[in-house]
Amino acid sequence: MGARAVRSGDVRSRIAGPGGASTNSQPATWVGALKLALGVLLLVFGARLWRRRPKDASEAQLPKWMATIDRLTPLKVFGLAVALAALNAKNAPLTIAAGASIASAGLSVGEQIASLAIFVLIGSLGLPAPLGVFLMGVLFFVIGLKLLGDGIAVLTS
Repeated sequence: MGARAVRSGDVRSRIAGPGGASTNSQPATWVGALKLALGVLLLVFGARLWRRRPKDASEAQLPKWMATIDRLTPLKVFGLAVALAALNAKNAPLTIAAGASIASAGLSVGEQIASLAIFVLIGSLGLPAPLGVFLMGVLFFVIGLKLLGDGIAVLTS
C-alpha cells in the first residue's frame, strides 16, 4: 500500500508540476516561444488600441451642448448631473429597486447608508471606464514588450 501511495504521489506531482517548463534550471524552449507569441499578441493589441485614439482635439469634438458646460457654475453643473442621471431610463428602475431592497432588508440606519454607498460606488464604476481602457492599452503594450524580451532571451540562450 505504501508503494502505491508513492506512485500516486508521483502522478500527482507530474500533473500539478511545471510540465516540462524548465530543463537544467533554464526555461524550456516552448516557454520562450509562448512568451514571444504572447508578447507579440499584446504588442499588436496595445498598438491597435493606441492607434484608435483620437489623434488631435478636432477629431474628438464634443456635442455643442457639452461645450457649454465649461461656462456653467458648479451648482448648475451639479443640477445638470442630477438631471442627466434622473432622465437616464435605466437608472430609475435600478435605483428604485435598490432602494426598495435596502429599505425592506430590516437594516439599521447606518447599514442602510453603507448599503446605499456601496450601490452608488458600484453604479459609478462605469464613469472611469474610458480611462481604464486607455490605461489597459498602455499596460498591454508594456507587458507585451516584457514578454517579447523574455521570449527572445530564452530562445537565444
